[in-house]
Amino acid sequence: MIQLLLQQQYLLFVLIAVALIFSLTFHEFGHGKVASLIGDDTAKRAGRLTLNPIPHIDPLGLLMVLAIGIGYAKPVPTDPRKFRTRWGTLLVAAAGPGMNLLLAIITINLYALGIKAGWGLFQTEVAYFFFTYLALINMLLMLFNLLPIGPLDGSYILPYALPREMALKYLQVNQRYGTYALLGLIALNFLGVPVFQTIWKIGEFMLGIILLV
Repeated sequence: MIQLLLQQQYLLFVLIAVALIFSLTFHEFGHGKVASLIGDDTAKRAGRLTLNPIPHIDPLGLLMVLAIGIGYAKPVPTDPRKFRTRWGTLLVAAAGPGMNLLLAIITINLYALGIKAGWGLFQTEVAYFFFTYLALINMLLMLFNLLPIGPLDGSYILPYALPREMALKYLQVNQRYGTYALLGLIALNFLGVPVFQTIWKIGEFMLGIILLV
């Protein structure tokens, strides 16, 4: 992201920053909304059941987004004791990536529809960059958050797919080493291992699958 500013690509910087903040906001809203639907009003009482990005912004996470294009929002607070189903943790965890997938589907198909219909707003270069990056960023967020390491959503989803003993062992290992594994993965990317580039390419491939128009 900083490179865009150094290259004086200010408009592209703003478009990507808006797309990232928008996507992170919907991701966290998805967690809170599903938690609310299954009986937990913690997010609502904390003022987090909103699409206003301000309550979801974490200052350090936002700084990371603007500096390196990788960041995070404040995790939505939940209380699993209030869930009305034993699948509550799975549903809430899956809601964030699910929201990103939904946004990607809507974004890429709306843009394709606008192009085919000849709507003037969609014929500009700005529209191309915004809708394309918004769709790809949401695919990237979905895929990245499904990784079963550290505090990512995938670490709450995977135990439901494992036998009980294996799930308990996984939870213990992830609790102890998961965050280090996540940081190591990020470090590898900056050392030249194409971690995020690979996820990005998978996202581009999946956009072709979800393109329905």
